[in-house]
Amino acid sequence: MILSPLPCSALQSLLFLFVGSLSVTMFQLADAHAETVDVWFGTSTPRNGLSKGIYHAKFDTEKGELSQATLAAEADGPGFLALHPNGNVLYSVGNHEGKPSVSAYTIHRDGAQTSLTWHSSAEIGDGGAAHVSVDRTGKVLFTAQYGGGSTAAFRLDDDGGIVERTGLYKHVGGSDVVPNRQTSPHAHWTGTSPDNRFLFVPDLGMDQVVIWKVDTETATLTPHGFGQSVPGGGPRHMKFHPNGKIVYLLNELSLSVTVFDYDAKAGTMSPKQTIETLSEAVKAGERFNSSSEIRVHPNGKFVYAANRGNDSITAYRVKEADGTLELIEVEPIRGAWPRNFALDPTGKWLLAAGQNTNSVTIFEIDQQSGQLQFTMKAAMVPTPICVLFAE
Repeated sequence: MILSPLPCSALQSLLFLFVGSLSVTMFQLADAHAETVDVWFGTSTPRNGLSKGIYHAKFDTEKGELSQATLAAEADGPGFLALHPNGNVLYSVGNHEGKPSVSAYTIHRDGAQTSLTWHSSAEIGDGGAAHVSVDRTGKVLFTAQYGGGSTAAFRLDDDGGIVERTGLYKHVGGSDVVPNRQTSPHAHWTGTSPDNRFLFVPDLGMDQVVIWKVDTETATLTPHGFGQSVPGGGPRHMKFHPNGKIVYLLNELSLSVTVFDYDAKAGTMSPKQTIETLSEAVKAGERFNSSSEIRVHPNGKFVYAANRGNDSITAYRVKEADGTLELIEVEPIRGAWPRNFALDPTGKWLLAAGQNTNSVTIFEIDQQSGQLQFTMKAAMVPTPICVLFAE
């Protein structure tokens, strides 16, 4: 049997179909290898302002690109956010039904779409919270009240819903070093130790990190001690080194980082170094500066701190011998008022939130030197004050 050759038009059609099929397959393969993670943005919501609540975007960890941020949930003043360990519940400080509260939102994922629905709330009872976190078992939620000078604890159900406030713990005293800022306690951040036994709450007014012992079964706290910062430092946020043996405390008022040795068994902090984020000469030449956020690189080799006013990120190298810091550089964020920033889960990128410029700028992190390089990429997010990656 002799087969007749196909007409030219038929060959062209088959070739078109083959190339088209190959293109679709290649696109699907490329898409399958694209690494994207959820990013949540807490915002300030002033009257007649741009922001309406909590925003969400996708971040491509290969290209270092952020998708357009969309409103995930309307909320009043959802400044700081936290995720439940199960990854399905997002928590926010702010106001609910006109009262300072902490709220839980269920995360819905439908293909490329991610959204939030309100789940539950609890009134704090001591003014608004400056920060929120969850213990490592997902049983207890914590908030820090700056104005009230207190720590609050809330019991969570098995799904991460907020059941009730179980305790409100007032801090006592002020260092009185900085006038009008340290006459009373001002709790600013909450976070547990790597073994989940203790809760740490930097207090700007006291120049101390208040340490509580955590009972996850009753969702309650008992006093344990404190870590002493520098006089007039104004502790704001802190982070543990991945080895669990070093603590890095950011001092808002003195624009410095205090490094502590941490005894995990005793739950105690011993200061051993304080290093500036900005030089005295730089601070003297500007109208106002204050520190805002601190992050430790996943590899434990670098630490980063944000400076408002100077609108920059200070990068440090961690000395392998003892965990102390040495300056690498001070990098402008190409935006204004970086109240918050975050490193993506891969440790390759840094996203800096410019609250006053409605911007999130993207930097690549040199994995050997720790230096930041502006990628010339940025995204519009209304008045961002918290950047939270899903792990």
